[in-house]
Amino acid sequence: MLFNTIDFVVFFVIVLTAITIIKHKKYQHLFLLGASYFFFYYSSNYLIVLLIASTILDFYVGKEIWKTKDITRKKILLVVSLAGNLGLLGFFKYADFAILQFNFLGNYFDLAANIPLLHLALPIGISFYTFQTISYTVDIYRGKLEPSKSLAEFALFVSFFPQLVAGPIVRASEFLPQLREKIGDSKIGTKLKLITIEEKNLKLGITIMAFGFLKKMFFADNIAPFVDRIFELPIGQDSLSIMLATVAFGIQIYADFSGYSDIAIGAALILGFKLPMNFNKPYFATSPSDFWKRWHISLSSWLRDYLYIPLGGNKKSVNRTYLNLMTVMFLGGLWHGASWNFVIWGVLHGIYLAIHKLVSDRFPGVANNSFFKSRIGKITSIIVMQYFVFLAWIPFRVSDVDHMLYSVQKYIFFDFQTNTILNNIMENKFPVVLILLFIILHFIAYRKNNIILKISNFGLIKWISVLCTIMMLIFFFYEGSPENFIYFQF
Repeated sequence: MLFNTIDFVVFFVIVLTAITIIKHKKYQHLFLLGASYFFFYYSSNYLIVLLIASTILDFYVGKEIWKTKDITRKKILLVVSLAGNLGLLGFFKYADFAILQFNFLGNYFDLAANIPLLHLALPIGISFYTFQTISYTVDIYRGKLEPSKSLAEFALFVSFFPQLVAGPIVRASEFLPQLREKIGDSKIGTKLKLITIEEKNLKLGITIMAFGFLKKMFFADNIAPFVDRIFELPIGQDSLSIMLATVAFGIQIYADFSGYSDIAIGAALILGFKLPMNFNKPYFATSPSDFWKRWHISLSSWLRDYLYIPLGGNKKSVNRTYLNLMTVMFLGGLWHGASWNFVIWGVLHGIYLAIHKLVSDRFPGVANNSFFKSRIGKITSIIVMQYFVFLAWIPFRVSDVDHMLYSVQKYIFFDFQTNTILNNIMENKFPVVLILLFIILHFIAYRKNNIILKISNFGLIKWISVLCTIMMLIFFFYEGSPENFIYFQF
């Protein structure tokens, strides 16, 4: 069930209506759990059993980890949780990829390997909810989190429909307390919280969702046909076309994913739940580390806390730090999909992070130079950083090796042909306008903090006018098709 469909609109209205009518706290929570399972079943059919299996496994493992005092038993239970979740993720997502690599190596060494592919259906959202449940058992093991009060409560955390299939990756420590009533300002009680739809949350949630729809349907889906046309057969395209398509794809994937995240965050807020921010103007990042503090924040922070730091982070030797960075980004790339192009993308970002770390550590005078604190220095840092960010989007988007190498060559070695510039722009007027408009709006959002919050505080007529403007932009200028969410494949 895609957010940008009438099916979701009808579903969400029914959920809001039912939550408003149901006054009993327990029945509200059970209804929301049932609605979330229906949402997932509608999207994934029988694969819902994987979600249920992961939920049951980690609920009972988490309880046992908390109860036992034996550190060896704790470790064994944690391994059971990790093996169960990563086993499901690995089998359904990477089995065919592993078979392909085995067959390739076997044939390379004349072993006549020819294991047939399994052609397994990829369970939607499995990369997201497995990371959520893993963080739950790890946090209990670390003593940072008490286990959930009930199976139904934990199941609602895992399956909460706004963020179920596409994130953000929500941690139990962030979500579970929101299901319970507060005692005073900080302590969380044992009683369930009554779910209420408050006016301020309703206005802000609708505003966030509206801008999410604008990103997804006006920018991402309208840009997609141009990106597909260029990268379907890039060989023979000039540098300007490749550059435009690369920038367009960077905007497409950002608008697609952050738009979906915004819709999820807004829908959850209307129901009274706060989900973590997932994007923060990433294309104004001034360094590789700054980029990953702004892009897919829930994933990057998860990789930091549950992979990078346990590997030793930057507390070991210098070489070990670089290795840790490369390992994390390699696995971060692989998380996105069972394909070498995602691995290349991850490795490139690992190299960026390692080089930035090297320069910062070895040449502090360069890194801390006053030039980079000036306006022109900051602008320079942003431009240089985005050049490399967008370069990395090419292997992310183009899986064919020859097409990838050609596109990278044209991107790096720009063959500036003045006679084709105007023709290129005229042939792609709408994508070019969308790119320019996105840059302007992205800049406004960067300069004006909390602009969506300010819009939600507008008077009723002014607020409705903004929403109507967004609806008209989508209705009158929509030239794409209801593109599937890019991150569904992950």
